[in-house]
Amino acid sequence: MSTANRLKNKNRRRLRRKFHIRLTVKGTQEKPRLAVFRSHQNISCQVIDDRRGVTLASASSLAKDTKAEVKGFGGNCKAAAIVGKAIAERVKELGIGAVQFDRNGYKFHGRVKALVEAAKKAGLKV
Repeated sequence: MSTANRLKNKNRRRLRRKFHIRLTVKGTQEKPRLAVFRSHQNISCQVIDDRRGVTLASASSLAKDTKAEVKGFGGNCKAAAIVGKAIAERVKELGIGAVQFDRNGYKFHGRVKALVEAAKKAGLKV
């Protein structure tokens, strides 16, 4: 199997997992959805109210405020922890104490786990 086909199949499996997760995880105004996206070089997350279709807050390793803290490569666990802390602070400013976690089809380890643990440590109930 060629590399291109292997990567297509890997992404197809992730999208299938994502579809099944999204059937059960719905964000409300009281408990919005925390969706994570990771690329090879960066990580980002959004807090979404699915009933209104509105993004309430977002954080990324590409944002100016977090990029200064990351100091270099934004695709590692250290950067994910900084983004998790940033999203927790922004959500708490909105008066929201708890969110539903949407791992977006990614496995719960590495950068995704670091982001969630940092958000929990900053006082957000996930």
